[in-house]
Amino acid sequence: MSSWHRPAGTLADGDDPVLLTPQRAGWTYTGLRVLRLAAGQQRIVHTGDSEAFVLPLAGGCRVRVDGQVFELAGRDSVFTRVTDFAYVPRDAEVELSAAAAAEIALPAARCTRRLEPKYGPAEAVPVEVRGAGRATRQVANFGVPGVWEHADRLNACELLTPDGNWSSYPPHKHDRATECEVVNEEIYYFRIAGPDGITPSAAGFGLHRTYTADGEVDENVAVRDGDVFLIPRGYHGPCVAAPGYPMYYLNVLAGPAPQRSMAFCDDPAHGWVRGSWAGEATDPRCPVTDHTGRVR
Repeated sequence: MSSWHRPAGTLADGDDPVLLTPQRAGWTYTGLRVLRLAAGQQRIVHTGDSEAFVLPLAGGCRVRVDGQVFELAGRDSVFTRVTDFAYVPRDAEVELSAAAAAEIALPAARCTRRLEPKYGPAEAVPVEVRGAGRATRQVANFGVPGVWEHADRLNACELLTPDGNWSSYPPHKHDRATECEVVNEEIYYFRIAGPDGITPSAAGFGLHRTYTADGEVDENVAVRDGDVFLIPRGYHGPCVAAPGYPMYYLNVLAGPAPQRSMAFCDDPAHGWVRGSWAGEATDPRCPVTDHTGRVR
């Protein structure tokens, strides 16, 4: 097994699919929890020294924190629409409850400032199409600088890659403070759709690559539904969705920079590819979804 690849189930906490703290990751800032709510269930989450987003993956939920209540409508699947979400601060007791079964992600980052809770409406989430041709993908920029400024260190976005396409390409990195990049630890959390293109399935797969210029790291792995990949350093990309199996991933980033940023440097061996997209059409399957549901 890759040293940075965590297959589905290896980060589980009881019935919850993922519990990844900075300590378990072996770094300083970035974490992720994915938990399940049964119909009518109420659960308490303590954020400790980390801020977090409450991001429905399937179903919706009610969020109660600091005397405020947010009703998150959520979605049927990560492949059906962009969702509403909530920001919750560090040092908070968060009550989550759901009328129907739900799966909730809590991307998190250790931080120093305690901000107020805040609701993020789905209709305010920008949906961006990147790349062209077989490198076309959709990005839902719900928690990134310039779109969502209500966070201390936490950055997060969602990627949808139609089956057969490449994303996170050209390969890029953000492990040094240079003229083009800032230091960020990054988590990739993958969901892979089955034959219907909507329902996550253990049958499907994709590919992910992470490497360093000196060859010390050279990871090429098959990723399946529910897998996590940690990126403390090195170039990462592409993520490839196998034909027949659309790919989703949640990116979670945080680092030591005083201002939130997701700045990166392309691998100079492959950065030229961006220029080739100017004369190439985007894949008509993108955008795949927006806040209203399926576009295609």
